[in-house]
Amino acid sequence: MICVSLARTRHRMVLAEHKALAERGAELVELRIDYLKTAPDVGRLLKDRPTPTVVTCRRPPDGGRWSGSEEQRLMLLRTAIISGAEYVDLEYDIAKKVPRYGKTKRIVSYHNFSETPDNVEEFYDLMTECDPDVIKIVTTANSPADCVRLLKIASGSKVPTIAFCMGEFGVMSRILCGKYGAPFTYATFSAERELAPGQLSFEEMRDLYHYDRINSETQLFGVLGDPIGHSLSPRLHNAAMAEIGFNGVYVPIRVAKDQLSGVLDAFEWLDFRGLSVTIPHKEAVAEKYAGGASQAVREIGAANTLYRDAGNAWQAENTDYQAAMDCLTLGLREGETFEGKRVLILGSGGVARAIALGLSKAGAVLQIAGRGSSKTAKLAEELGCRHVTWENRGVEFADILVNCTPVGMHPNMDDTPFQENWLRDDMLVFDTIYNPENTLLLKQARAHGCRTVSGLEMFVRQAAGQFKLFTGHDAPLQTLGATLRRAISAARY
Repeated sequence: MICVSLARTRHRMVLAEHKALAERGAELVELRIDYLKTAPDVGRLLKDRPTPTVVTCRRPPDGGRWSGSEEQRLMLLRTAIISGAEYVDLEYDIAKKVPRYGKTKRIVSYHNFSETPDNVEEFYDLMTECDPDVIKIVTTANSPADCVRLLKIASGSKVPTIAFCMGEFGVMSRILCGKYGAPFTYATFSAERELAPGQLSFEEMRDLYHYDRINSETQLFGVLGDPIGHSLSPRLHNAAMAEIGFNGVYVPIRVAKDQLSGVLDAFEWLDFRGLSVTIPHKEAVAEKYAGGASQAVREIGAANTLYRDAGNAWQAENTDYQAAMDCLTLGLREGETFEGKRVLILGSGGVARAIALGLSKAGAVLQIAGRGSSKTAKLAEELGCRHVTWENRGVEFADILVNCTPVGMHPNMDDTPFQENWLRDDMLVFDTIYNPENTLLLKQARAHGCRTVSGLEMFVRQAAGQFKLFTGHDAPLQTLGATLRRAISAARY
């Protein structure tokens, strides 16, 4: 179940939005009465309430806005109990001062907005002595490994326990706590009204992560990166799993560069079945799991996918490689091959390396141009192809142009990495950017009669490749494509 936190400054706004939440399908609502600007009228808020309710009056040290006296606050909490609120939230240090009464259930809570302390388990033990119906323990994650500690507490608890981490490092634990026994998690009224760091909206929890479908048998997947908040992969994979009825959830996991090895070791307890890997971890993952790396990963030196084999060992793969080659093949005429084709690749990152390797194996003649001349020259030397300076990229003859730079990506959609007058009629132009789907480069290429391939097609295909490795099922390509287009449109507007 998802508990939606409602924090408004006026009683009438609380009442109106509580009703609206019920109409949107909310089953449990937390009333944050510490946000009210006037003295809270608990009886008014609870009368004719449209859903079961948690009453919370949080102090500033615990992330709240209560400005009255402590005695007034305790009186309000007692009033909520007498008025028959389904739940009342009591911090562990005051819980014994508020006696049990009637049917109201006691949530005994602990919050830490700076860290996950080394002795967090001791706080849990103290809370079990406060006559709880539910224990709520929420700390701040400074690494995804902190999430594991909190989820372990929930998993081993004899008392129903809500345990998760705040902050961007802790988002995954808000989604996964239900798998480990939490009676509910918390979400906010809307994405614009975050009440605690890393809090997701009700709609995200319900419609993107399908929280209410998560159970002890749910298989775990995710994407590792830094930054990760912009990633659209959770939308694609969760939509695909829902489409085929697969019991899994795919979560975003922010992992700083220096945290990777420790986080992956800590995650063994969670038993993730598959992980997508993005910047800046592709090379490090390929190295850490070199023993299970595919030939493509070994040759490229980067992996974008980790998955479990039949023996439960991690295998490293690069689905960018095959996805890119499939996309380029779409642009060829019937009977045409890459043999002898002159290809100009713009960029020298991991995607450029993967595409260059595939085209080289297919017999193409490669030229690589990048804005970082030393890095580009090194890549060209490793692949045995020609290095072209960024300034001279427009004078090179090419049958195929591949853009692997971010030039032209949203929000800089008026930029192009290749001037219009440099385009040659009937070239094949592939832009690996997927947001927007129709970049300025592709628009100008079509105007010249060039054949074009969009990066959206590549993104969908690499995700489909991962999905197959993760779940053993073919991905619904139409669902992936439609979901990605909707997500791009929503993110832009």
